[in-house]
Amino acid sequence: MKIGNAFFIAAFIGAAWGVIYTVVLSVLAMLITGETVIPDIGAAFVSGAIGAGLYILMPPEKRGWAWVAVTAVVAFITLVIFNSVLNANDFSTLIPIATALAVFIISAVSWHLCLDGVSSESQGRYQLEVIFIRVMKGFGFVFFIIIVALPFYVMLMTSLKSQQSLLSNPLDLSIDLSKSPQQLFRSYIELFSKYQFGTFLLNSAIVSVSTVLITLLFSIPGAYAVSRLRFPGQAVLSRSILLIYMVPAIVLVIPLYTVFSQLGLRNTLLGLIVVYPATTIPVAVYMLQGYFRGLPYELEEAGLMDGLTRLGVIAKITLPLSLPAIASVSLYIFMIAWNEFLFAFMFLDDPGIFTLSRGVQALNSSEIPRQHLMAGAVIATVPVLVLFLWFERFLVAGLTAGSVKG
Repeated sequence: MKIGNAFFIAAFIGAAWGVIYTVVLSVLAMLITGETVIPDIGAAFVSGAIGAGLYILMPPEKRGWAWVAVTAVVAFITLVIFNSVLNANDFSTLIPIATALAVFIISAVSWHLCLDGVSSESQGRYQLEVIFIRVMKGFGFVFFIIIVALPFYVMLMTSLKSQQSLLSNPLDLSIDLSKSPQQLFRSYIELFSKYQFGTFLLNSAIVSVSTVLITLLFSIPGAYAVSRLRFPGQAVLSRSILLIYMVPAIVLVIPLYTVFSQLGLRNTLLGLIVVYPATTIPVAVYMLQGYFRGLPYELEEAGLMDGLTRLGVIAKITLPLSLPAIASVSLYIFMIAWNEFLFAFMFLDDPGIFTLSRGVQALNSSEIPRQHLMAGAVIATVPVLVLFLWFERFLVAGLTAGSVKG
């Protein structure tokens, strides 16, 4: 068996994954337990390199998940021996051994995905570029998961703390499972019982859903007109739809505040329902017109020849084929309205009509415990996250159905 440059590249990749996951696991252990954990970078580097090097020595056609598990176990045994020699860590308990084994199982999966189909012999430029792209995709995936998950974890753990524990050790993000559910979720219970968060949720839902409906009501015919109909100034209008986004929202607040005060729309949810569609309709028209242009025009011509009016063509042909685009635009508009803060902060003064973002800002006070603010942030984040994950299934199904119909 010839050993070429791919073998050394594999050893480096295995070492890198071993170090990355060891550091990540150590940080996670510190967050969960509240105790200092010092990762052994040298041991992780050596054991990861040995495991990945052993993996690539097997011919590509004979590799499988069993071989991935074998290399992970070999890397773990190497880590144990290496630490035993240097006396760097204590492996006398079951938890460190289990977590270290988990690190190298995950690492083995990572180097399997990076080196699948690659032999240990010298590789050409194309194959090396493929390996590099796989590695960078893996690093990026892990990096962005950490960037997204870590703040949410800190926010969630802080919301479950008591005022006494936060004052004694603000950096301790572990969970005290000995507490009862009432004590553990005390911040959330008090938000709904004392700070009207149920009302804030209802107000945000009313404003967001209304914004989506009004935006779609105007943007669908507008996007269809720009993409399908021919009229003077069509090209200019199509290119200038997003010009409203060149004007900062803070510039519009003062004149809108004055006008709404005179019209009696300030400090009302109706005022927000008027303002939000004005900012979301342009982007919705811009997104939908591109999708409408991609639909076969022959289908609409056939509908017109069969006696349908233009509105009938839109309702019976264009809209069913555009459900994936409409679903994605609706979700995007809903998130904009749900998270909007500037107009809600300027227009709303009565706590009884606060939206969720305005209500969370009201918790940022020295008189309100910090864990309540974090609990409010969790409540504001989770509904949109759940809605996106739930809605994604329909987006994928709609895209597939649209491709079949087209």
